[in-house]
Amino acid sequence: QVQLVESGGGSVQAGGSLRLSCAASTSGTAFSINAMYWYRQTPGKARELVAKVAGEGSTRYSDSAKGRFTISRDNAKNTVYLQMHSLKPEDTAVYYCNADVVIDGFQYDYWGQGTQVTVFS
Repeated sequence: QVQLVESGGGSVQAGGSLRLSCAASTSGTAFSINAMYWYRQTPGKARELVAKVAGEGSTRYSDSAKGRFTISRDNAKNTVYLQMHSLKPEDTAVYYCNADVVIDGFQYDYWGQGTQVTVFS
């Protein structure tokens, strides 16, 4: 099995920055990763896509993230990052990483446990 472990959440004043990380690891199974994503969710709302980075590095952002957030990946470390600047109170949410993991030629959908981001004014 593959595990995704997020880190970097916390509380920050509006206008501040945070960097989230999500590392994929396994106890021995060989795997590769296609696209990696960051989602976020607030209570009572559906999980929404924030950003995506494809295997070859192309990126896509939600309208709310464009110009403020940057997604990147380090394939050697099986890690995806989300650099967030100019944070707003409405960015407060639990942030989840998601990855399309390939094992033995089959693609599986894996999620991290989530990390809380709180932006206070």
